Amino acid sequence: MSKSLPLLTSVAECCSSLTAEPLTGDQSERLAPVFKALGDPVRLRLVSLIASHEGGEACVCDLNDAFELSQPTISHHLKILHEAGLLDRSKRGVWVHYRVRPEMLADLAGLLAAAR
Repeated sequence: MSKSLPLLTSVAECCSSLTAEPLTGDQSERLAPVFKALGDPVRLRLVSLIASHEGGEACVCDLNDAFELSQPTISHHLKILHEAGLLDRSKRGVWVHYRVRPEMLADLAGLLAAAR
């Protein structure tokens, strides 16, 4: 049985740059779900589509046509991205609208940046 890890709300709260010091076991356990979520081509593309969408927000209905996948499959991928802390969501009527959490992307970029 897998243990449930706390939602990572900020990479910065967890870690500094990978090149500044080695990650601890706990830090790598907390970051792995974020990178795993981004490791799927559909999810990586969803993040890109949402971030580049007008206003930085997209409805599930705006994303379905970009893939040859069913709406429930797209929603499943979006749920994984949300649970990893990469997306915020709000329900409006029957549709859910998603927005990329820019602070998470900035934190990930900082984590991956080489120390100067």
